[in-house]
Amino acid sequence: MLVFLDFEASSLGKTSYPIEVAWVFEDGTSETHLIAPAPAWTDWDFAAEAIHHIDRATLVDEGTPAQQVADRMVAVLAGHSLYASAPSWDGKWLNVLFRATGYPKHTLRLRDTDEALADVARSILREVVPAAALDAEIETVMVLVDVRAAGAPAHRALPDARAEQALWAAVRDAARARRDEITPRER
Repeated sequence: MLVFLDFEASSLGKTSYPIEVAWVFEDGTSETHLIAPAPAWTDWDFAAEAIHHIDRATLVDEGTPAQQVADRMVAVLAGHSLYASAPSWDGKWLNVLFRATGYPKHTLRLRDTDEALADVARSILREVVPAAALDAEIETVMVLVDVRAAGAPAHRALPDARAEQALWAAVRDAARARRDEITPRER
């Protein structure tokens, strides 16, 4: 099953670390966790805090220990296809989490949400569109959904992951509608 994942972080700096993670399965099932800072995680950017509105004291008081979050992620997400809108950033924070908790770097791997969008459109449209025209039809679907205008992120992990899942569902539905337009109706 496809899973859309998002992290929030202490900053965008070299020593940043994950402070919140959420994931949403393609069926809408979701989970979110504030992550208590590991002892070595000291980076903090108040400008980032002003964007995500999560303060370090809240993480210390209410966050789940990093080990528990990593264990839960591996238990729930292993074997699924994981997507993120910014896989290089989210992958960095996933690796920081795994490094701090003893998991190998590639225990879970992230791909770009744009791949999931194109893949779902392709899987539906290839039934009715010749290979030579498939890329153009996929682009038509993307324009119909206006993929690039998905809106500004909320900068909280769960709403951002839900937005990615909703975008994927919109592309899926638009591809189905386009397929039905192309397919001759049975009378």
